[in-house]
Amino acid sequence: MPQPLTRRSCLQSLAGLGALAISGFAGCGGETASSSRGEWLATFGRHGISPGRFTKPRGIAIDAEDRLYIVDMTARIQVFDRDFKYLRHWQTPTHELGRPTGLSVARDGSILIADTHYYRVLVYSPEGELLKTVGGTRGPGEGEFHFVTDIAEDSQGNYIISEYGEWDRLHVYDHDWNFVRMWGGHGSAPGEFLRPQSIAVDKQDRIWVTDACNHRIQVFDRAGKHLEQWGEQGTALGQLAYPYAIYFDPEGNLEICEYGNNRVQKFTPAGKSLVAWGEPGQREKQLFNPWSSVRDSQGRTIIIDSLNHRVQVIRL
Repeated sequence: MPQPLTRRSCLQSLAGLGALAISGFAGCGGETASSSRGEWLATFGRHGISPGRFTKPRGIAIDAEDRLYIVDMTARIQVFDRDFKYLRHWQTPTHELGRPTGLSVARDGSILIADTHYYRVLVYSPEGELLKTVGGTRGPGEGEFHFVTDIAEDSQGNYIISEYGEWDRLHVYDHDWNFVRMWGGHGSAPGEFLRPQSIAVDKQDRIWVTDACNHRIQVFDRAGKHLEQWGEQGTALGQLAYPYAIYFDPEGNLEICEYGNNRVQKFTPAGKSLVAWGEPGQREKQLFNPWSSVRDSQGRTIIIDSLNHRVQVIRL
């Protein structure tokens, strides 16, 4: 396992990845992040602030109709249909302190926004009507957060919320947004986190977390008991560098978007790498610090190519 990082060293490492991405961030030994074995399908969007363009997009979610919800550094949530046609957008109420870094779609169709720098979750209708605000106070107690990163929902309708910063925890709320429990802590021991960035819930309600600055995946039961973990820092296939997004494909395998390795990699639940796509750069079919990705009903993987200000579509 990598040596434990402080929050400061984690953020400094992340800040340095922009230059590394373009210079060819790759390790030695085995197949590296430049390995490309998936199929590239399309690219859409370019730098800008008009509808259909992006300024450093960071989060993506997909609904049951394959509509895409994408948030960027303008704090806009833009909506696209399954053919990537722009439909509409809205903007979070305030964003002077920072922009959201994650979003998801609840089972009832509402859009859940990780309003990171305001320590809260914003709940919207698919049309952009603000329905509810959860949190909003920075602190270590119940109902308080630091930097919120993601929200996922289990089969019972409970919401799991991740946060990084001073406390690095997971929180659970019931379907009516009443606090249930929290666990975690800042560190590298099992059950601790250094920037839990994304959450996926499997069919057994096990909670899978990208522990980004520890370069690993951790798994918990619904009560917060630590079950297992896997992953090590590196660029070879099967290794991880700042895993930022995680979700299951229909076969039960995991697709993980790696911010540091500029790729999306597919794993079995046991941590065996099956396939990867991506290499660092700014040209077509290259990635520059991809922040998030999702999979649609057609089996396409849709990647937020953040510092290239665009979205890429592949098939793993």
